[in-house]
Amino acid sequence: MSQEKRVFAPNGWAMLAANIALFVGAIVLTVIFVATIDTRLWVGLQIFWFLAAVFTWALAVTTCFGYFTLQPNEGRVLILFGAYRGTVRDAGWRWTNPLNTKVRISLRSRNLNGDRLKVNDKRGNPIEIAVVVVWRVEDTAQASFDVDDYEEYVEVQSESAVRHLANCYAYDHGEDDEITLRSSVEEVSDALHAELQERVAKAGVAIEEARITHLAY
Repeated sequence: MSQEKRVFAPNGWAMLAANIALFVGAIVLTVIFVATIDTRLWVGLQIFWFLAAVFTWALAVTTCFGYFTLQPNEGRVLILFGAYRGTVRDAGWRWTNPLNTKVRISLRSRNLNGDRLKVNDKRGNPIEIAVVVVWRVEDTAQASFDVDDYEEYVEVQSESAVRHLANCYAYDHGEDDEITLRSSVEEVSDALHAELQERVAKAGVAIEEARITHLAY
């Protein structure tokens, strides 16, 4: 399984100053090269000024593509030539290697309002059940690389967990101390939370709350 690695991205304002310095340096080198064209300086020296100007211009322009912004509770997964380099979680204007691919992932809590499902309870009675799940991404590396689509993965696993939950408990009128879907709301919610967390753990997702919102014959 993948594991998130936190990395630091320099402040964008500090890098902007360095970026401006590169552009100034590129302009100066270009002026020097142009000034040597009509002189009798050694050709090798003229080539040096030309290459230095070209390299500085290329570096100055390339670094402009390394800037990105992060809002609170947001992360950027950095990928360099297919290899995971780390995740930035520090909010603000940041800069990273321009060759890095920057994949945005929200770390905020999300609601999943499940559809009403027609299933059978423990005694085989047909019932309708729906749940709401509050979840968030906890490990950005697992969410990005261990499953194909973590949002769809959570949705599918939630439906599967609800169907399994309904098959494990009777709708109502259980025996003494028997947990039922209708009368044991807290116990059923805890069971749903535990099963869901186990199912989505490989996607780097944390379940914050899971509750039944609709239950009927």
